[in-house]
Amino acid sequence: MEQCKQVVNPYLPSWEYVPDGEPYVFDGRVYVYGSHDFFNGDVYCMGDYVCWSAPVNDLGDWRYEGVIYRKDQDPRNVDLQGNLYAPDVTVGPDGRYYLYYVLSNCGVVSVAVCDTPAGQYQFYGYVHYADGTLLGEGEGDEPQFDPGVLTEEGKTYLYTGFCGVGDKTRHGAMCTVLGGDMLTVVQPPVFVAPSSTTGQGTGFEGHEFFEASSIRKKEDVYYFIYSSVKFHELCYATSKEPTRGFVYQGVLISSGDLHIDSYKPAEKCAYYTANNHGSMVEISGDWYVFYHRHTNGTNFSRQGCFEKLSFAQDGSILQAQMTSCGSVAPLRGEGEYPTYIACNLFTGEEMTYVPWSGWMDDRFPKITQWGGDGDENPGYIANMRNTATAGFKFFDCRGVRRISVRTKGYATGCLEVRTAWDGPVLGSIPIAYANVWHDTAVDLSIPDGVNALYFTFNGSGHLQFAAFTLMGQ
Repeated sequence: MEQCKQVVNPYLPSWEYVPDGEPYVFDGRVYVYGSHDFFNGDVYCMGDYVCWSAPVNDLGDWRYEGVIYRKDQDPRNVDLQGNLYAPDVTVGPDGRYYLYYVLSNCGVVSVAVCDTPAGQYQFYGYVHYADGTLLGEGEGDEPQFDPGVLTEEGKTYLYTGFCGVGDKTRHGAMCTVLGGDMLTVVQPPVFVAPSSTTGQGTGFEGHEFFEASSIRKKEDVYYFIYSSVKFHELCYATSKEPTRGFVYQGVLISSGDLHIDSYKPAEKCAYYTANNHGSMVEISGDWYVFYHRHTNGTNFSRQGCFEKLSFAQDGSILQAQMTSCGSVAPLRGEGEYPTYIACNLFTGEEMTYVPWSGWMDDRFPKITQWGGDGDENPGYIANMRNTATAGFKFFDCRGVRRISVRTKGYATGCLEVRTAWDGPVLGSIPIAYANVWHDTAVDLSIPDGVNALYFTFNGSGHLQFAAFTLMGQ
């Protein structure tokens, strides 16, 4: 089964796991830098850094750029005990591309460099004070984590930090200013966003800084983007200065669509969540937010997604809704679609977070795949039990009069089809036990127009759901 030749989420192939996406436009292409999870991984960020890119005028045409940096290239990681956590990239005054990252077992910032956006990066050095002391190891320093970088006028602004909820030893997100060599501290760290223990009276209450620092500039405003203490949401704060004065503004995206009440109650979680990390970028005049979702019922197999952003009249950014189409354009209301593009996945039993203990139990559905990491097998939804619902948004439906579903598993019952998660049932598709994938088609009309599609399993057993096909007469 081939991936749809349209813009879909996740935007990379279903067998690729690149979370923590930092998107940039260089020379007419969008490049995304992130960490690299494994399918069936048991910790975060097990792989080397890879890069994908797409032309700015075709966000459905992503190209694999290959491995751009290996974890054994860092001199502090000769034993390979450190995983490559979320990176960021900036263009230095010399026109070269600088990759900033922190190893999972080391609280200092490493830097690699390359002459091109997605070539072979080479280790360059560690961020340090003028006396050679590494940032993160100086007296009074807090450990460095998840760097975000912005370079302008010969200076690089480095944003870092990790603040566990309730940890009084961590005080918030930090900004450190580096000189033209991209390594030497010229202004020591200052706090730009509060932690859960320092947030009272700041305006960040309830959305204090947790991790995932990222920085962007739009016109003369700096946007500090971060993951909050709620984990699943990417928030943003703005300032006219890069090192101070950031004011909390709101949520860009939640990987469970929490806070959105346009199609469900605001606090109903529409997809199983955990941490989040990403940023925003302008592409051909439109702004997009890149984020990640969790798959395989675990914290450790995350996939990148993106959505188009909308701005209110006062300049604030409206929270984006998770979709299967990146909010670029509705998917065509015809043809076959793989179920791994589901943007909603839930059951009648409310649950927000993927269990930190590792793996979601068998009461809940999950997006998964056959084989091991690197096997180019398409994803599908597994373990749909009674009341499990998979939602897909959006489709431009014109004359849809028949639907086919591809399923298997020890399950019997039906798949009910709706255009709203709690809307009237438009029809049902019978489900029976099956040992191999098979297609079941029924006559079923979808109203003309742009619609969401929801499939709810009612029955017994556990259903595997691979694809559905929309057809005319």
